[in-house]
This record gives sequence, C-alpha cells and structure tokens, in this order.
Amino acid sequence: MSISPKMALLEEYALVARALSAPARLMLLEQLAQSERRVEALAEKTGLTVANSSQHLQQLRRAGLVTSRRDGKAIIYRLTDARTLTLLGVLGDVAERNLAQVGEILRGLSNGEDAPEPINRDELAARLSEGSVTVLDVRPADEFADAHIPGALNMAVTELDKFLTDLDRNTEIVAYCRGPYCVYAHQAVAFLRKNGFNARRLDGGLPEWREDGRAIQATS
Repeated sequence: MSISPKMALLEEYALVARALSAPARLMLLEQLAQSERRVEALAEKTGLTVANSSQHLQQLRRAGLVTSRRDGKAIIYRLTDARTLTLLGVLGDVAERNLAQVGEILRGLSNGEDAPEPINRDELAARLSEGSVTVLDVRPADEFADAHIPGALNMAVTELDKFLTDLDRNTEIVAYCRGPYCVYAHQAVAFLRKNGFNARRLDGGLPEWREDGRAIQATS
C-alpha cells in the first residue's frame, strides 16, 4: 500500500533523527566537525573498532549527514555540509534546556557550581583584536596543529596545572574545544576558576568559529 507524501517526508526526517540516536555516531560527527578523517583515524579518536566505526558511518551516510571519498585504498569521510553543525548545536541546546540530568552533568564538570555564561564568537573576536584576552585551545595537540584560532595557546586539561605560572591572572582566559559536545572547555574553566583565574568558555568551538568565516591558523 502506498503512503501519503506527508508520511513519506516524515519517514525521511525520522531517518536523520535515528542517525543521531547513538552516542557513537555523535562522537564521529564531532570528530568530522574538526576535519575530514580516514575511518582508521576516526576509530582511534573515538575508541571504536574500525568495523564498528564503518557501520556507524554508513548509517550517517544513509541519512545524508556525511559523505565519503576514496584515496587509494583509504576511505575518507567528511560532513556533508555545515548545517550538520547547526543541528548538533540545537540538539545540545534542547537537551540542556529540558533534561535535568544534562544540567547535573554540566554542573558536575564545574565542581557542582553553575558555570559562567560563555563568551560569544563576536565578542571574542573583538577582544582578540584588542589583545585583552588569553585564548586556550584544550583539544589534543594534533587537532590544534590542523587548525586553531590565531594566537591561541594549546594546553591539555590534564596538564593545565603545569602552566598556571605562565598565565596572566589579570587577563580573562577563554577556553574552547571541539564544539557543543566537548567537555574539555568546561573542565578547563572549572579548574582555572578554582585556582583564582577569571575564565570562561567559548560558545561553540573551533568548527563554529571557522564556519563563521573567521581566520584560523595551522601549524602542521
């Protein structure tokens, strides 16, 4: 029996929703928001097996969220377009606004306190031009080398304690990481504030900054 055009459309929309229903696929999308990657690199970054990564990537491709190309024997994946970033951000916002457990988890990352309001990208850009802010990129070193906000310092959250004496306590510090699902910036801000620094996180991460058309820098 044929279905109505409306039901056919809803089935396609539901295909996208189902593609976002697995934490592993959200992790893969977060990685692809940084840059295109081979399946093997995605598996290593997410802790999945290559076979499991491939299965999840096929689901994302069927939903139109990622595309792939061949480079010799390797298969390289990327986000289909930047609207996926918007979709991921909205999903996170809705969950944070409506699920109490999300708020509890985020407060746990901030030592049980409500985190300060994040700084938006326009304000950070203005502060960078003034030279009135220190920017920390708390992603892994290889992701920082691929692309980062010009002038940012790269410090892993687990090593922040080694660099506290190098940071200016009189200058606000803004930390950023991979985007709306990355917890490193939350952890960095909590650690810095606990140690007496004025710190906030950036609203969004490197992918959103780049998608705005703002300058990025690479060291690799």
